[in-house]
Amino acid sequence: MTERYVWDLQEVDETQVAVVGGKGAHLGGLSRIEGIRVPGGFCVTTDAFRRIMAEAPSLDDRLDQLSRLNPDDREAIRTLSAEIRRTIEGIAVPGDLAAAITRALTQLGEQAACAVRSSATAEDLPTASFAGQQDTYLNVVGPTAILQHVSRCWASLFTERAVTYRQRNGIDHRTVHMAVVVQRMVFPHAAGILFTADPVTGNRKVATVDAGFGLGEALVSGLVNPDVFKVRHGEVVAKAIAAKQRAVHALPTGGTQEVAIDPQRQEQPALTDAQVVRLVQLGRRIEAHFGRPQDIEWCLVDGGFQIVQSRPITTLFPIPETGDQENHVYVSVGHGQMMTDPMKPLGLSMWQLTAMVPMHTAGGRLFVDVTRRLASPASRAGLLDAMGRGDPLIRDALETVLDRDDFVPSLPDAGPGGASAPIETDPAIVTELIERSQVSIAALERDIRTKTGPALFDFLLEAFEEHKRVLGDPLSMQAIMAGMEATWWLNDTLQEWLDEKNAADTLTLSAPDNVTSEMGLALLDVADVIRPHSEVVAFLQGVEYIEDKAFLDELAKLTGGTEARDAIEAYLDRYGMRCVGEIDITRPRWRERPTTLVPVILDNVRNFEPGAAQRRFEQGRQKAQKKEQDVLSRLRALPDGDRKADEAKRMIDRVRTFIGYREYPKYGIVSRYFVYKQALLEEAERLVQAGVLPEKEDIFYLTFQELHDVVRSHQVDGRLIQPRKDAFRSYHALTPPRVLTSDGEAVTGAYRRDDVPADALIGLPVSAGTVEGRARVVLDIAEADLEAGDILVTTFTDPSWSPLFVGIAGLVTEVGGQMTHGAVIAREYGLPAVVGVEQAARLIRDGQRIRVHGTDGYVEILS
Repeated sequence: MTERYVWDLQEVDETQVAVVGGKGAHLGGLSRIEGIRVPGGFCVTTDAFRRIMAEAPSLDDRLDQLSRLNPDDREAIRTLSAEIRRTIEGIAVPGDLAAAITRALTQLGEQAACAVRSSATAEDLPTASFAGQQDTYLNVVGPTAILQHVSRCWASLFTERAVTYRQRNGIDHRTVHMAVVVQRMVFPHAAGILFTADPVTGNRKVATVDAGFGLGEALVSGLVNPDVFKVRHGEVVAKAIAAKQRAVHALPTGGTQEVAIDPQRQEQPALTDAQVVRLVQLGRRIEAHFGRPQDIEWCLVDGGFQIVQSRPITTLFPIPETGDQENHVYVSVGHGQMMTDPMKPLGLSMWQLTAMVPMHTAGGRLFVDVTRRLASPASRAGLLDAMGRGDPLIRDALETVLDRDDFVPSLPDAGPGGASAPIETDPAIVTELIERSQVSIAALERDIRTKTGPALFDFLLEAFEEHKRVLGDPLSMQAIMAGMEATWWLNDTLQEWLDEKNAADTLTLSAPDNVTSEMGLALLDVADVIRPHSEVVAFLQGVEYIEDKAFLDELAKLTGGTEARDAIEAYLDRYGMRCVGEIDITRPRWRERPTTLVPVILDNVRNFEPGAAQRRFEQGRQKAQKKEQDVLSRLRALPDGDRKADEAKRMIDRVRTFIGYREYPKYGIVSRYFVYKQALLEEAERLVQAGVLPEKEDIFYLTFQELHDVVRSHQVDGRLIQPRKDAFRSYHALTPPRVLTSDGEAVTGAYRRDDVPADALIGLPVSAGTVEGRARVVLDIAEADLEAGDILVTTFTDPSWSPLFVGIAGLVTEVGGQMTHGAVIAREYGLPAVVGVEQAARLIRDGQRIRVHGTDGYVEILS
């Protein structure tokens, strides 16, 4: 096939990104939409770019060098990318290629003013816009100047910012090619940007128009503040008119210049309301064509709109698909489960199949639809109360949605919900529940061994029913609620009677039967076994270079290594099914990657004395006992003191009996998950052996049902897995909202408090006390390097983080509530903690001194 160097814009559409780049393909698509006017022009194809690159063999070596550079080595990237650009700009455009471009130019008018615009094959993609990565040149006149600027566009594939962007996003420089769009220049009265969804809130029903006088460059470059209009249902619902002092205009000889705007015109709107509404109608037509919200560059010329660019808005959080046109309100599951990272498709579908309520997916996260519960007054009150106790920001966000009278329908109350009868305060109940769970898991491990192929999947569907039966065991629910309600009673009542905040925090220290806090202390015992053996400690310090599979075997060859290995093995037998992000079955478990625990073990070896676990637990127990005596004696001194003391004593016994069990159901879930996972990976291994899948981890990108079908048919749709890997990677850039509506609006919620210092970071107080220390911002448990007295700052902490809690002085997280795992364990260990601090890991820098007010719920940055 012969290379074709020039295509008219009318000939291309959005399927031809490989030929004309993202911008060219989108402009071609736009020009085919009825009623949309696009300035005429042509594309210089990627074939032309490849031909130019082939003219300079030295570029190959330089691209190799470039790909080996660290994205943070800015100096080296700057030097090398500048050399590559100079080389490309220095290549003479071959005669046949120059002739093809000049011929196309004659169609536009040889001396016509043109815009010459880069159009890379990796830009304006649904998952990465690459906005502003390559160059555009306006008002270029004459064939010589056009050819020179086409060369500049080719070279702009290697600007420092474009190179760094690709390296950070793992995109190979050789896979990206550059086309160039040459369009007839328009000289607009006004220009700007239209977002067909509100880029701040994500609301798909609200369009935002930014407008200024002259060329759009003035807005894009930040030279002027635009007029901003918001449009909903075909009318302007808000506008802010800016004082526009400057504009960018085209010069008759070519190029552009900044000009001052006449003072009388500065405060005038750049568009009338009627024009704004008309523009948004065009935007909706474009959005419908491309099938997703768009960021559109427009010009107003002679009273009509011309569109010069449209690309997807990549920052919007996706909306769960329902297939209806009703209003829906969704609450994030990840914020309750302390895991806001995206999950892979198998992880999402396994959680959906084993959860107690229906769940929807969007952006790699799970959501629960609470619309019906918000719709009737009684269930609404219960939901808001539960959410408020867990995470006040979710409650506030839900109230914000409810304040919009028309969004949530009103339904009559269902019949009275039966509150479960309270259970006795009897430790034997917890013992029995734990035993029931263990018996059920042992049966699962025994029965799954013989199952393979389709029979395994039939077995698993039954196992999921048993999973839900154990999880929904009424006695288990009562035990969890008994511990939580006793905590709330103590906090509320002792504040009223003794004017003391969060008294339950001390009263629950070292509560029995808490599997998560025992897990943290048990790793201190492992450190005790390792500490006397210097050879083992030295080996562990260099362990990052060792394969996980070989790690424990290598350990056993050292002096003291057998004891060390046995201690770690015993720990993994009890807790090896855990890991960070454990609600996603696809995440590697500690048993699969034991080296994950090494940094925490080394911290424990360095920061603690032998016997620390037992001492820590005993100190907590005694502190709680002392607190109990103190509270009861103060209550007895009050009017009606004996009754008050008796009631408080009953609640203290109740909270200590049941609060530790709060952590057990999650341990049970994760234990089952590991059994399911091992069976599914064995199945994946068989699929790899049979040549059905290239690698066994590919099953993580299939749902459970899809995997079932693959095992039955021994066929997989190969086109399915790669796009899902790409999508999963792109979901990391999205911030999941606590509350999301079916309009796409991410509702954040706010703490409405005036009792904290002005510049403090506000959160939720979950574990009492005040502590000052060095902030350690840790986003990956394997990177933890903590010293005694450090305060851990992170996004979320699920149970797998609790081994770190034994060595820190305080805790700050972005996500969490009164009863989420981090809060429960912080109270168990007596750590002052504040959770739900928005953007804590960005606003607090590693190494800063901070003060955590665990009783009052805020954090001060001291240095």
